[in-house]
Amino acid sequence: MRRRDLLRLGGFGLAAGMTTVLAACSGGSQEATPTAIPTGSLSTPTTGTESTPAVTPTPAPSPGSSTAVSRTGTVTVYSGRSKSLIGPLLDRIAEELGLDVRVRYGDTAELATAILEEGDRSPADLFFGQDAGALGALAKEGRLMQLPSELLERVPEPYRSPQGVWIGVSGRVRTVVYNTERVRPEEIPASILDFAGNERWRARLGWAPTNGSFQAFVTALRRLRGEDTARAWLEGIKALDPRVFPNNSSIVQATIKGEIEAGFVNHYYLMRERAQAGQPLPAENYFYTNGDPGGLVNVAGIGILASSRAPDLAVRLADYLLSEPAQRYFSEQTFEYPLLKGVPAHPDLPPLDQLNPPAIDLSDLDDLRGTLALLQEVGLL
Repeated sequence: MRRRDLLRLGGFGLAAGMTTVLAACSGGSQEATPTAIPTGSLSTPTTGTESTPAVTPTPAPSPGSSTAVSRTGTVTVYSGRSKSLIGPLLDRIAEELGLDVRVRYGDTAELATAILEEGDRSPADLFFGQDAGALGALAKEGRLMQLPSELLERVPEPYRSPQGVWIGVSGRVRTVVYNTERVRPEEIPASILDFAGNERWRARLGWAPTNGSFQAFVTALRRLRGEDTARAWLEGIKALDPRVFPNNSSIVQATIKGEIEAGFVNHYYLMRERAQAGQPLPAENYFYTNGDPGGLVNVAGIGILASSRAPDLAVRLADYLLSEPAQRYFSEQTFEYPLLKGVPAHPDLPPLDQLNPPAIDLSDLDDLRGTLALLQEVGLL
């Protein structure tokens, strides 16, 4: 199912309201002076899970431990993260924990929808979502169980469920990628909102209205600044004749080539291009560090289904995902921000605690349907 198809599911039967909860986003409202930082230098839940007991995690064996020699049980994961991205990590976890980890890969919104449709019949034990909005969707429908407090406390409060039913595993930041041969950092507007209607950027910007991370940003903007502001921003950018791309990668590539001068992306796509090139590239990420909507930190995260047949094993898997080895994988291999306290980000990224992202409950970024409706209204879908 494509994200735009969710709009057609209004009379959804069992999950009539669930299309309003499949989103993930960004945003912010403070307006202090931004800083450009180059890349280079457990509580009782309130969403229907009260009767689900917390499970105490079993410590994962250390890498190479002799305890991981035979499969001790099966855990089924619904993953909105791609096989190429996290497959190697899940294989490693299966080997070291001695688990049979079975994974269904797919689009995050599609898999969250499947879980809601399946209800207690769902074979899934653990949901690995690409964004917090989908996790919020499942939480509001009472599909996620309470996580152990020890697990929750490993991650800073903004990046986990206030009700303790989901937790972020890695973070990504919305940035403006720009071509360093054509744009000086001081030319980047002080707010992402100030791009709209700015003739300096006519036919020089790139965006991806059909992309999930962009739609997440728009959802956040709607939450933080209101529907009118979000609509005005979209209309203002559209009036500048930006180039339309299918995804973040193509925006970054076009920026590097000088085909556009700047674009709206997640931070790690430029990092990946640099790693593949093995040399400096004429592009840089501009990080908003003033609480602006353009500087949202969103998360990929996990939740354990309240209907899981193997919650103890699912907690073991979650425990590993929030261990130092797994968090270093995200830092070093995918260039995302590790969320485990004490594990540093890639050295070419500003530290997470220096970003000052907009204050928003990521669980609330669940109105993808409303965002899709707005994008259609503006003529972007």
